Amino acid sequence: MIDPGLKEKVVLVTGGNNPFGIGAAIARAFASHGARLFIHYFRQEIDFSDQKQGGRRSPEPGLTFFFEQQQKTADEVVAFIRKSGGRAESWEGDLRHPQNVRRLFEHAAKAFGQVDILVNNAAEYLADTFLPPNALGGEAAVWEDGPPIATINAESHDRHFEVNARAVAMLMSTFARRIIERKSQWGRIINISADCAWGCPREISYRASKYALESYSRSAAAELGPYGITVNVVSPGPVQSGYINAEIEQALIPDIPLRRVGRPEDIANTVIFFASDLAGWITGQVIFVHGGHRMAFGQ
Repeated sequence: MIDPGLKEKVVLVTGGNNPFGIGAAIARAFASHGARLFIHYFRQEIDFSDQKQGGRRSPEPGLTFFFEQQQKTADEVVAFIRKSGGRAESWEGDLRHPQNVRRLFEHAAKAFGQVDILVNNAAEYLADTFLPPNALGGEAAVWEDGPPIATINAESHDRHFEVNARAVAMLMSTFARRIIERKSQWGRIINISADCAWGCPREISYRASKYALESYSRSAAAELGPYGITVNVVSPGPVQSGYINAEIEQALIPDIPLRRVGRPEDIANTVIFFASDLAGWITGQVIFVHGGHRMAFGQ
């Protein structure tokens, strides 16, 4: 078995409360290699999730199920890691507020010491479009059981960029300052993007904010390399984190050469590689983990 060199490293993962999600899988993977995990999360108000269920909780994958998981604390993920012999703590904070970036690192340092590895996984998602309401016709939602699509406005734009781009930039800057101040000459930043980040109809602000994340990552890789900090991006395709119902999964599979949707562990394995000593001379890269999904569209 290859040793990734992560034992006793302190890892900060944002957006890790959904036990079926990518962030939780990343946290569990790091813990399995002996790292110490500080898990950030934030629960948002969701006003549509039970509309089709009549107030009942959904036991099956789909957006209702997904947003139920998103409303959980990180306690379940932390408990799993501890039960498996690992060390983990968590903290809830809204990354739209810049002061919470500083507070997050302070809480992590108090729990385990200075952070060695930063994984920016937390994300904001709303469905928006350039089309005016009278041009949308019957396309009321991107997903059948999802939130209504809306014409882009200042709020939909800013909600995405505050979390998916600005918070990522502030987290990377704070992480870099702390690494440089302690002169460790070793650090890892792994940012989670999304395939189709170059542009996607009816998810325009989400995808654009992820493209900004990729640009920030390349700039950070160039500037932070002399300090021993690598910066890389993992770009997932359709991953079953609880939001893909059976019907949509079957519709997606023909566009994926490997003929299945992704699992959170597929993303976690790639993050572990980027954090490991094996990737010590890799920086500024975007790797697509999508079963060939993006390739199938000629991109």
